[in-house]
Order: sequence, then structure tokens, then C-alpha cells
Amino acid sequence: MSLSDFRRSGLPDRRRLDGVKDDDSRYEAVRSRDARFDGAFFFAVETTGIYCRPSCPAVTPKRRNVRFFATAAAAQGAGFRACRRCRPDAVPGSAEWNVRADVVGRAVRLIADGVVDREGVAGLAARLGYSARQVQRQLTGELGAGPVALARAQRAHAARVLLQTTGLPVTHIAFAAGFASVRQFNDTVRAVYAATPSELRAAAPGRGRTGERPATPSAGIPLRLAHRGPYPSGPVFDLLEREAVPGVEDVSGPPGARTYRRTLRLPYGTGIAAVHERTGAARTGSGAHPGGWLDARVHLTDPRDLTTAVQRLRRLFDLDADPYAVDERLGADPRLAPLVAARPGLRSPGAADPEELAVRVLVGREEAARLVQRYGKALDAPCGGLTHLFPEAGVLAEAESGGTLGALTAALADGAVRLGPGADRDEARDALGAVPGLDARTIAGIRARALGDPDVAPSGADVPDSWRPWRTYALNHLRAAGELEYR
Repeated sequence: MSLSDFRRSGLPDRRRLDGVKDDDSRYEAVRSRDARFDGAFFFAVETTGIYCRPSCPAVTPKRRNVRFFATAAAAQGAGFRACRRCRPDAVPGSAEWNVRADVVGRAVRLIADGVVDREGVAGLAARLGYSARQVQRQLTGELGAGPVALARAQRAHAARVLLQTTGLPVTHIAFAAGFASVRQFNDTVRAVYAATPSELRAAAPGRGRTGERPATPSAGIPLRLAHRGPYPSGPVFDLLEREAVPGVEDVSGPPGARTYRRTLRLPYGTGIAAVHERTGAARTGSGAHPGGWLDARVHLTDPRDLTTAVQRLRRLFDLDADPYAVDERLGADPRLAPLVAARPGLRSPGAADPEELAVRVLVGREEAARLVQRYGKALDAPCGGLTHLFPEAGVLAEAESGGTLGALTAALADGAVRLGPGADRDEARDALGAVPGLDARTIAGIRARALGDPDVAPSGADVPDSWRPWRTYALNHLRAAGELEYR
């Protein structure tokens, strides 16, 4: 049985994001302003020309005037503008595309990582092993928008964030957001937001209040990393604090108010990101089960890396998860039910850098710290205890050529093992199995964290099939409850 088969099983009601496959059910979600469906679909109103997220607090439009879209890009492609009230471009990513292992899910993750902006549709297709025509057809068939339209919507969102949170000149923002020209930037912003870039900047929340100004480039870019449903941040920050590698990461502050910081190697430069622990509901909203956000700030040597940096943080903190689907299935199990009730929405942290994570799973924290100090690239401008980037696989393959570490890093460096956002999980599993010295438990750890696989169980573990397709989350519940050791 495939992952998609498992996701379609169970009760076909509104507790499941995959329970809104027909327009009547979608309209009921809109009428109830249910934030659980934000990102699962979008609706547009033909009489106003505006598209929204399901939880938009505006007056519910008449059914005959409503159209539904799988993505914001599809709504934009049909000529609709983003609602200024609910900001549908800022919702969490679709949980379905986040976990799916097929070509569409892989393509969406690659586009989110900025591959189309950097390498074009041809580069995206090459990474997926398909022709550009096949990729276009599959994305359009399932999402209502092709790779160019999806990337355009992402660029527009990045532009809005930069316009409203930084003092960068408009011309710099155009290229930082990934646009090929200022004219293209201006046309896209007008089409998506029905405003010029200057008007969008002037409408930023808080602008005009005494003493409040957009952040300067040196102050970093403030962000709200949205998530759906409950988000128990404590276990995530506990794990990150326990694993933090000196020089690359640090965690400061008391439990409940901690700040996680780390260095990032990005396509155009480097970055330092800080994410703040947040307890309780971040907002109330009008839906019965609202989501929230984690506050973050990123410092980039090149602002073109904004989109990629954000997506890597989202994967690290598992912010595009579907907590309702996970909790529904795991909460039906007698062993897990009290654990799910105690920690609803428990996440499964991923990786900001999959290759780095694979090495760390293999060697452990202390050895990883040694590798950083010996082979990591020093930052041009250290920030407190953050001094280095984690060493690249090619550097480690040459410097530590012996043993399992040498074999793994060589496989990562030459592409025999691919762990990026567009990786085929089955192929990666098989390739990891071919690396001499990698045992089943290490491979399982790499799959769960580096590949973001939601359904991983170590060989020999007591993990029943009834927990599928969320066995990774089930094990995290057991670890958080102290019933299973972290490794």
C-alpha cells in the first residue's frame, strides 16, 4: 500500500485535510472559517477578483460566486489577486505535497527551495529525471499551475516580505526575490497584490507608528514562520539543544523562551538564522483550530537566498506538517492515545542541511564538533558562538577518507546518495544501504531527518503497521514520553 493510499484511509470528514476533495465540502470549510484547511486549498470570489485562505474572516461569499484552487499560483494564474486581509500567500505549505514521495511532491519541494529561479524548468526536470514537458503536465494536472507559475507566486511572496520588513531599495528587492528584471517585478506585484511595490511597502503593518521602522539589512530580516494546528515547541527545542554542534548551532534562554541559532550554507552565500521558542497559541483567528507561527530572523550575505533559507528552516522545524491527520491516526491506538493527548501536534524535526544531518547521525555530536573545528569553513563575520559552516561532504571525503564516514561523504559528494528536497526517498534508501558500514538504525535516522520521511521505523523496533504512514511521529511521541531513548 502506498503513502497516498494510507492518507486516503480513515474517516472521510473535515478532521482530515484530504477529506475536502469536492467543492461542496470545501465551501463548508470556508463557511466555518476553518484554519485547519489553510494551505490545503484556496478559494476565489469572482465578483471581487480576490482569492483567500479558507479561514479568511471576511463575509462568506455566495456559493455561486466561489471558485476553488489547489494552489495560490493557480488562483493568481486565473487572474485573482491576493486578499490583503488574510494574506493567503503566507499560509503554511500544503501538508500533502510536503509528505508525498512522488514526482509532484518532489517537484514542489525543489521549487520551494528555489531551484526554478536558479536553474530554470530544465534544471528542475533534470533533478527529477523527467522531461520538462512531463513535469509541466503533472504539476498542472494536480496543482493547476506549472513550475514557472509556482515559482512566480513564491517570488511575489518573497518580494512582499522584503518590502514590508526591510529597508532594502525596491530595485534590490526585485532581484533578491528572484525576478529577472525590475519591470517583471513591478508587473507581478501589481497583478498579485493590486498595488505597486511602493504602495505595498507603505501598507506594511506597523508602518507609520512612532519609532517603528523596517529592519535594515544589517539587522536581518524578521519572519513569522507559519504552521497549522497546535505546535508543542518544547520537544523540538529540547532535541535541538541536545544535538547542537558548537560553532554551527547554539540554543540559549530558559525552557519556554529559548532561541535556536545556526549557520546556513546557501546557494548564493551564507546565513545565520535565529528561531524563537513559542508556547501556547500564537493567534486565535476565527477558525475552531487555528495555527500560529514561530518568530525568526535571518541574516544573509545575499538576499537572493531568502526563499531557500526560509524553506530550510521550515523543514528543520517541520512547519508544513498535517497535525490533524497524524493525531487522528495515532490517537486511535491505545498505546499512543494518552501520548497524543498530552502533546497534540507533536512534530518530527527535519534538517536545514540534509548532508550535514547524515554525517551527524553517523558520527554523533562530539565527533561532529571536532569535524567542524578542523574542516569547517570559518564565517567572515562570526556571531557570538556561531563561527563556522559545517564542512562540505567533498571536504570530508578527502580529509577523512577511511571507514564509514569516508564512504558516506564520498557517496554524498559524487551524487551516489542524494538527500536534497527533490530526492527520491526509495532511491536514497537503497543508495544508503549500499554504503559500507551503515547499519539499519543509522539509515533509518537519516531517512527520518534528512529526507523528512514521515513513515520510518528502525529495523527490529516494535512499531505496528497500524501506525502507518506516521511511524516517525509515533516514535517521536515515545521518545518525548521517555519510553524510547534518543540516539
